[in-house]
Amino acid sequence: MLTKIFPFIDWFKGYNMAAFRADAIAGLTVALVLIPQSMAYAQLAGMPAYYGLYASFLPPLVAALFGSSRQLATGPVAVVSLMTAASLEPLATAGSEGYIAYAILLALMVGLFQLLLGVLKLGLVVNFLSHPVVNGFTNAAAIIIASSQLSKMFGVYVDKAEHHYETIIRVVEGAFHYTHWPTLGMGVLAFAIMIVLKRLNPKIPNVLVAVVVTTALSWGLGFNHDANVSVASIQDTAIQQSITQFNSTISGIEALSTERTALNGQLDKAKTDKDPVRVLDMEHDINVVNVQISRLKLEAHTLREALRSTLFEGVEEAGGNMAFYVQGAVPAGMEGDGRVWRVKVGNNTLDTSKLKMMGGGAVVGTVPSGIPSISAPKLDLKVMLHLLPFAAIISLLGFMEAISIAKAMAAKTGQRLDPNQELIGQGLGNILGACGKSYPASGSFSRSAVNLQAGAVSGMSSVFTSLMVVIALLFFTPLLYHLPQAVLAAVIMMAVIGLINASGFIHAWKAQWYDGAISILSFVCTLAFAPHLDKGIMVGVALSLAVFLYKSMRPKVANLSRTEDKALRDATAHGLRECQHIALVRFDGPLFFANASFLEDQITDRMVASDKLRHIIIVANGINDIDASGEEALSLIVDRVRASGLDISMCGVNEAVMAVLERTHLLEKIGEDHVYPTMESAICATHENAHRDGLEDNCPLTTVCRLT
Repeated sequence: MLTKIFPFIDWFKGYNMAAFRADAIAGLTVALVLIPQSMAYAQLAGMPAYYGLYASFLPPLVAALFGSSRQLATGPVAVVSLMTAASLEPLATAGSEGYIAYAILLALMVGLFQLLLGVLKLGLVVNFLSHPVVNGFTNAAAIIIASSQLSKMFGVYVDKAEHHYETIIRVVEGAFHYTHWPTLGMGVLAFAIMIVLKRLNPKIPNVLVAVVVTTALSWGLGFNHDANVSVASIQDTAIQQSITQFNSTISGIEALSTERTALNGQLDKAKTDKDPVRVLDMEHDINVVNVQISRLKLEAHTLREALRSTLFEGVEEAGGNMAFYVQGAVPAGMEGDGRVWRVKVGNNTLDTSKLKMMGGGAVVGTVPSGIPSISAPKLDLKVMLHLLPFAAIISLLGFMEAISIAKAMAAKTGQRLDPNQELIGQGLGNILGACGKSYPASGSFSRSAVNLQAGAVSGMSSVFTSLMVVIALLFFTPLLYHLPQAVLAAVIMMAVIGLINASGFIHAWKAQWYDGAISILSFVCTLAFAPHLDKGIMVGVALSLAVFLYKSMRPKVANLSRTEDKALRDATAHGLRECQHIALVRFDGPLFFANASFLEDQITDRMVASDKLRHIIIVANGINDIDASGEEALSLIVDRVRASGLDISMCGVNEAVMAVLERTHLLEKIGEDHVYPTMESAICATHENAHRDGLEDNCPLTTVCRLT
């Protein structure tokens, strides 16, 4: 009982210093990959980079302590990070305080959902996400993730569009207009380092080396070159007016948003008071405010794009101050500093006294030192109801990724896995992680592989990984200031390359054409609906369930004949002649309300098709279950067949079906002497009587008779 509650107790059976040393080395190795990777994935989730470190603190530790896999490395992963961003973008601006609070709340909900599934032993619910759906979604997600990093690689800034492909078009247009070549160079260098080191020696932490080298270059070369100046430093009246107008527009949006919140409160009160006239008035007012907000947002987008696309040249004035002129408009006799400057424009109002001008590449910036404070996330019922479907999808996707990795490693180590215990571990990891300011985390394929290759013996390796993250948070965060954003983008793009698996589509198609079609449609829909990734998954799940229902409603019904190996097989599939007097009919599937009438139709078709038919034998080997509708249909079939002057028998009835036949007295109607244990005994008992006075010389049930 104690080991069921605290699985980590089993780690220490036969544990020695050699195992401790191996776990320590593996934990350190994983941490060297995790620290830069987690910061990259946090930005993919729309969070400040250092929140990746927070997600690498408690989740790996807790998930290892209470999970069943000893080598699974938990923490931020690409697909879950992308799903987090997709679920939160409609609620708040990425990186804002509200957004961060919602991400932490989402982690709590994901953890509670996983914990509940684990405690109730419902780990099998993950099977609703079929392999073709996951394959299609994962391939699409890898493309979405990689393409979403292009703006950071080129050093351009664009507003996100309604669809992901529209955003990418904007990025490409922005890159044609202006590419920051030092930024692109940093990204390409990071790619080159990771690829070369991976080929030379996979054991070298190539991600860490790329981060260290590029950060050192960034610091040494002055890669980041920002300046905070007054709006008066911009020597262009039109630009100054655009900045003023932009600030006015953003302020208008904020004021209208506050008004909308108040109106929503009044609407709720009117609904509570059951005042229909007041409800209509409030709904009208809210719609008017929404239209006004939409207009201002469009205006803000236009102004923001114009400001971002304007390039400046900096001129140093007497006294050391900088003046900024639109590119190509520097007065004669003045010389620019050789840099291309841009205004840093976000979603908030611009501080006209400290306007941020960018003359270099983007870096991570200040990372707060210290461990985050431990506190329960603030609960908001409305937000939780909105996030519930996303939490369920992230829970299942994250767990499926984690358990797939754990199973692959267990096959190599011989360890026995408990999926429900793994759900409990992942759930507790996310719940306690949320208390430590983490966003949703899951098992990582790449880091788990590193953990296994490094020789991890137990979950103590994850304990050491968490310890290294704590040390980094306490002492090394200042070193991360100059880490280029383009390098984090390269880290993400490099990591998701492994998620692309085109052969998965071919494999699914070879297994069943409809599985291949579902995989392709899931892929296409996920790309088309991005950033609303949940819609792509929903389409795939709906198609899988539709195929399952169709197959359940129309299971295979085969007439059997004898083959060369003396077995009885599907006559149509093997090109065999069928017996004229006995129909040996095999029904492949449970007999229940959805397909009961289908069996009736199939039996009726066989009766109509042959006027020489005398006996029907229903082969029930494939009928593993039967409900009331199935039993009623079987009873009607018996009545109809015998009323037509034919006889009917059954064979291969299992215990569960036989129990239903006995309880409903259908066995008495069929006759116990008409229910046989095997097909052979049924043929032997009915063959002579069915063929009496018949003209069939060679019966296909006793000899091999091929169609000519």
